[in-house]
Amino acid sequence: MSSTVESAANLTRRLWRLVKSFRQTMRLRGGLVLTLRTICATLRREGVAGLRSRAARASGASQYDAWVRRYDSIGDGELQALAERLATLDANPVFSVVVPLYNTPASFLRKMIESVLGQTYPHWELCMVDDASNLAHMSSIVDEYARRDSRIKFERRSSNGHICVASNDAITLARGDFIALLDHDDVLPPHALQMIAQYAAKHPDAKMFFSDEDKLAPDGSRVQPYFKSDWNAVLMLGQNMFSHFGVFDADLVRSVDGFRPGFEGSQDHDLALRCAERLRPEQIVHVPHVLYHWRVSADSTALDVAAKPYAHDASLRAVREHLVRCGADASVEPISPASSMLRVIFGTPQPAPRISITIPTRDRADLLERCIGSLRERTRYANYEIVIVNNGSTERNALELLDHYKQLPDVQVVSIDEPFNYSDLNNRASAVATGEYLCLLNNDTEVHGGDWLSILCGYASQPDVGAVGPALWYPDGRLQHGGVLLGIGDLAGHYHHLVGKGDPGYFGRAVLAQEVSAVSAACLVVRKSLYESVGGLDALNLRVAFNDVDFCLKLRAAGYRNIYVPYASLIHHESASRRSDAEGPNAERFAREVAWMRQRWENVIDNDPCYNPNLALQGAAAFSLAFPPRIGMLD
Repeated sequence: MSSTVESAANLTRRLWRLVKSFRQTMRLRGGLVLTLRTICATLRREGVAGLRSRAARASGASQYDAWVRRYDSIGDGELQALAERLATLDANPVFSVVVPLYNTPASFLRKMIESVLGQTYPHWELCMVDDASNLAHMSSIVDEYARRDSRIKFERRSSNGHICVASNDAITLARGDFIALLDHDDVLPPHALQMIAQYAAKHPDAKMFFSDEDKLAPDGSRVQPYFKSDWNAVLMLGQNMFSHFGVFDADLVRSVDGFRPGFEGSQDHDLALRCAERLRPEQIVHVPHVLYHWRVSADSTALDVAAKPYAHDASLRAVREHLVRCGADASVEPISPASSMLRVIFGTPQPAPRISITIPTRDRADLLERCIGSLRERTRYANYEIVIVNNGSTERNALELLDHYKQLPDVQVVSIDEPFNYSDLNNRASAVATGEYLCLLNNDTEVHGGDWLSILCGYASQPDVGAVGPALWYPDGRLQHGGVLLGIGDLAGHYHHLVGKGDPGYFGRAVLAQEVSAVSAACLVVRKSLYESVGGLDALNLRVAFNDVDFCLKLRAAGYRNIYVPYASLIHHESASRRSDAEGPNAERFAREVAWMRQRWENVIDNDPCYNPNLALQGAAAFSLAFPPRIGMLD
């Protein structure tokens, strides 16, 4: 009886979430017809999993309403605090807010201009160029505001040149230290420019700044916040995570000749990539505050990329040309025919380097046979060896299988009859490995796609890349590992744990390659020289847990980036319901390892640069809102 009641309660909760999701989508899309059209498009593009994921995010809209009221609303107290902060700034750079105009609805045009006039930071100029609009109100409205404030500059083109030409014309009007990009129908919150000025003071060498953002629904409400990671060059290849609010050093923009005609629809993406090529990563600064409200309209890419199909092609060309300029051998394709997100796969070095695949094992011949059998049968990358580390197997079938593997070419079997120490097993395997690259691989994994090793090697061969990990899927089709997020669970956990295939996750991050703080040693590829240079896995302090996280953080501390690549994937037969190491006889050892990690990495664990301080850590799902955020509204 109790199970029937529980099932009914679960069904009721799911139905209520669907109702809330549908109501929120109606609110965002502005009507039933557009809502149904969006649902059909999502089903075609992302399947049931994608629709379910979007529904879950939409049903949390009321949570964002509450979050905005509590943590992101500017009242008299916040205005006073902003005024006090403004008085302490040693430098007051001038921001040139660049806006190309074209047939902007009158109410949107006024709200855009008034959002700039309402800035708490006074050192700005608004540079607008009308791209030969045919609506009579355009010039009259802008002239009205220009008469009121001398900081407003306006020109009208005699012929339509499209957004890149109009934007470049607006840049020629600019005399400020920084160029800030604003679309003609979008809105800045009052503290947007001041927050950029404050971060510019903290980072005097920075040349590019970008912020978090949300959208304005047709009813004026704020929805769909995108809380971003810090600068993530690999993620930037898959999506334009820089916009919005994008602010550039003015000389930098001019040094690359501004926007390029022919990249309309993805002109901001192209500009950001070309500017980033001239900077060090630390010169590109993320401001973790919502400083841009992107208006949703029927023909806006804020609503659906299908509204502007030419943007799809422009983004593809922008990324391809960026990689060519950087000297990278890589292919770039959409992750699906209807998606604006891109899949980038780097070519492997030539001649193909040798990769040593190290596999610790004890008994469980069934696991090892499936792992190595699938590896040998399905892996298309040819130049590899297998180093099996036999950690005290006693079962007859396991010993017979190991004897069989000893007879195979390019297979080593190393026997270590000592208490289990995962770190030590991998370190001793790497010591005898002959490859230029190491692939740490668990014996409970199974290869199901032929390109996995070449994809991981391609990324690992990039000069500033450390460890590279694939997507690991449970046999039932749910995601086990999508990169490691610091600060959740006992100490760290996996992004998008248990999402289904086809689910794009949080703003596409389940399906896009990206920098992460760590990847799982259940499968990771790294150059052997890097593995050795940071001391491999810590066999003294981390015998079982978190040795992969510690290893990846050592690589980051040495200046290397760790990358999650979902386009490479394996099956991981680890049980989805496996008990935590924090329970039972291993609890004491686990607690020591957690304590050691927190002491070693105390400044990193709760401040993962690949996450966001406005998103939750303990006690809530990853990518849910933090109540309260770990950063103040004006910090």
